[in-house]
Amino acid sequence: MAALTANVDRKEKEGKLVASPVVASDIIYQGALVKHNAAGYLAPCAAEAGAVFAGVAYEKVDNSAGAAGAKTCRVEKKGSFLMSSGTSLSQADVGSAVYASDDDTVSTTQATNEQLVGYIVEFISSTQVRVRIDNVAI
Repeated sequence: MAALTANVDRKEKEGKLVASPVVASDIIYQGALVKHNAAGYLAPCAAEAGAVFAGVAYEKVDNSAGAAGAKTCRVEKKGSFLMSSGTSLSQADVGSAVYASDDDTVSTTQATNEQLVGYIVEFISSTQVRVRIDNVAI
């Protein structure tokens, strides 16, 4: 590969809200924690080898009758979001990493192939926290 020999205007895109193609035969609900699966399609979070956290679904997209990529879903990539936990949390968990157990639940304990979602920035209750996803969502 050759190095640059002239200026390049790299068009910047903020990246807070990005559309991605949706996996076949599935529904993504508004507010769902979503991942890019191993094939690169957007899907609800669940344990899967090779998958990475994509963000929080901005809208509902029903691709239950469609092929992979037939529809796209806009995803929020930055911010702090209220999330539910299936385990008991406390103020001491502020700063802890959380992982997606499914498309609506996070845990401070990572099970095999669960996606890193972000870090707790505010304790709300033993089952709800605010999680910052910046620099985690791909």
